[in-house]
Amino acid sequence: QVQLAESGGGLVQAGGSLRLSCAASRRTIINFAMGWFRQAPGKEREFVAVINWSGTTYYADSVKGRFTISRDNDKNTVYLQMNSLKPEDTAVYYCAADRTQNAVVRGPSSWGQGTQVTVSS
Repeated sequence: QVQLAESGGGLVQAGGSLRLSCAASRRTIINFAMGWFRQAPGKEREFVAVINWSGTTYYADSVKGRFTISRDNDKNTVYLQMNSLKPEDTAVYYCAADRTQNAVVRGPSSWGQGTQVTVSS
């Protein structure tokens, strides 16, 4: 497992941007797929984006074209750049990790503690 710590959440107006960061405790995350999930009040946690070791990415339809996931293996960090934010993007955002992209999407073994993102209209 990997210990993960998110940062970068906050309050932003609709149409604005935020960049979330997720720092991993392992010496290297190069062999791990990394992802982001979110959970809005009263809703189930949902998949947002995933990136595998080679940089291949996959996004939920709701964020495609607005969000970009990236990774810096030298810094053991994964990022989520969020542009054109909408009020419906308001949620707690969680970083996740597992050995494969499919494992992350289906239910990762490692989770961060979450960071709040609030988008005002």
